[in-house]
Amino acid sequence: MDIQYLDSIDMPEWLVPSLVAVIATAIVRAFTGWLSRRWIARAENKTNVWCGTLLVGSQRPLYLLIWVIGLSWSVEFIWEGSRNVLFQHFLSLRDLLVIILFCWIFIALVQSLEQRYIQLEHKKKLDLTSVVALGRLVRVAVIIPGVLFAMQVMGYSLSGILAFGGLGGLAVGFAAKDMLANFLGGWMIYVDKPFRVGDWISSPDRKIEGTVEYVGWRRTCIMTFASRPLYVPNSTFMNISVENPSRMQNRRIKQVVGLRYCDSDQVDPILEDLRSFLRRHEDIDQNKIIMVNFIRFGPSSLDCQIYCFTKTKDWVTYLLVQEKVLLETVRIVHSHGADIAFPTRTLDVPRTESEPQSATTRARAAMETA
Repeated sequence: MDIQYLDSIDMPEWLVPSLVAVIATAIVRAFTGWLSRRWIARAENKTNVWCGTLLVGSQRPLYLLIWVIGLSWSVEFIWEGSRNVLFQHFLSLRDLLVIILFCWIFIALVQSLEQRYIQLEHKKKLDLTSVVALGRLVRVAVIIPGVLFAMQVMGYSLSGILAFGGLGGLAVGFAAKDMLANFLGGWMIYVDKPFRVGDWISSPDRKIEGTVEYVGWRRTCIMTFASRPLYVPNSTFMNISVENPSRMQNRRIKQVVGLRYCDSDQVDPILEDLRSFLRRHEDIDQNKIIMVNFIRFGPSSLDCQIYCFTKTKDWVTYLLVQEKVLLETVRIVHSHGADIAFPTRTLDVPRTESEPQSATTRARAAMETA
């Protein structure tokens, strides 16, 4: 009786194909998950971090894309058999979901690569600023076409959208010219690379000096040496000179030593000993210029200049090297019986004939006459 009743029930023609589509989608999803896990493990064993990063970043949107394609396949069978308007709306939504998922996959890949590069500090082929800028550009290049295609799928005219976007962009450009200038300034920083994150920069035109903490599209954050964040609009860097001491090759020692006028006979041997000392110094770069010269007659000293470059770029080490050079300079000066001059002034006051002579002067004159 039950078998006859079941035989009398009309099974929808679309039921079996739709169930097969769902089951096939689940099988493909499971197989894809198993295969991606094996590839990720193999990539990690071979230290191929980039391949593993791409797989990890694209896993979630790829799985959702498989389900969307499989379910839309199943819904097509249901729509052809039932002609229900609800399933027709889902098929219209399918194209929109596919566009969103493809954009998600590309953005996830870019974000995964960006994060992986930031973690690998030993990679120096690109700097951090360039990586962040390139990642943002690629994301923008994916999002804008994705939004346009999605609006076209939803029934909006693409030509009308582009025309409206052109007029709207012109109006926004006039209204936000400062923001556009900051954007272009940030782009020029990314392209020209006058500095990057972590560099010590200063500007002789403005009171700007510190370490670059962050370079954004609108402004740059600089941590001053007083540990205070300074936010500078990017358009400022298009109109000022920027010095980047972080890219220096050497640090310079430039000191003036004043000798006494009474030690003029010892100037030549002192200078020669200083030149010999600097040429033998292991912390002085011998490939750079080394000069020790008498440069001028000062008000109270014979001024001699020491000019050379250290091998180190580190500020603390540089100060220690300069300290040794100056102390050795003092020792060499003293070894020749000379000394460092200090500011002195001699007053020569002539005596007029009307001034009365002192008792000592009159006695000296009487002795000379006798």
